[in-house]
Amino acid sequence: MKIKSILVSQPAPNESSPYLEIAKKEKIKIDFRPFIHVEGVDAKELRTQKIDLTQYTGVIFTSKNAIDHYFRLAEEMRFTVPDSMRYICQSEAIANYLQKHIVYRKRKISFGEKNFSDLAALFKKHPSEKYLLPSSDVLTPEIPKVLDATNLDWTRAIMYKTVASDLTDINIKDYDMLVFFSHQGIKSLGINFPDFKQEDTKIAVFGTTTQAAAEEAGLTVNVMAPTKETPSMTMAIEKYIKSINK
Repeated sequence: MKIKSILVSQPAPNESSPYLEIAKKEKIKIDFRPFIHVEGVDAKELRTQKIDLTQYTGVIFTSKNAIDHYFRLAEEMRFTVPDSMRYICQSEAIANYLQKHIVYRKRKISFGEKNFSDLAALFKKHPSEKYLLPSSDVLTPEIPKVLDATNLDWTRAIMYKTVASDLTDINIKDYDMLVFFSHQGIKSLGINFPDFKQEDTKIAVFGTTTQAAAEEAGLTVNVMAPTKETPSMTMAIEKYIKSINK
């Protein structure tokens, strides 16, 4: 069966996207639709977690979402974040994003290279702070492992949740291939289309956790990325289309 239409479970990209190049080159239709979105918790829900923002002298940020929701809740709870607050960010891009909420100069801001484990050296440098970790309801297992190994005084605060978007206006069977990037995306497929049967629909996944979630949901994975040959999803899709659309 030839691939003529693909649904990518992400927001539409900009004009220079490789997806649009594939669509043009292979003469296929590619649509974009986020299967999941982020919803913030409110101050009342944060209080049920016994979180008092005034008790922390440091904040650990692993994403831009975490920054936005931390400052949103601080405002909602009428907590003025002190200039003395220490910020430890997973990457430089996340640290730079702090400028949206604070005057960056003269603040205690540190950041790692890319992976959360890179932050261990920074925690050893600043071990005496009482840290808050604003997070989603889904937390990578590596994060608590690294924090516990450094003997930090830290507390997790769930400040936002990843939830399934409403996709009931879509006819899922209109697509020859569905592309997923997270286990939550696979979960959203099940929530929105409980009667979905894969049959001839091809499933493309990015990452081993997404692959495991797809297989757990009874789906057959046809396209997998990243691999040595195809480090990006678009490369993997293009290779598959070329082999099947011959």
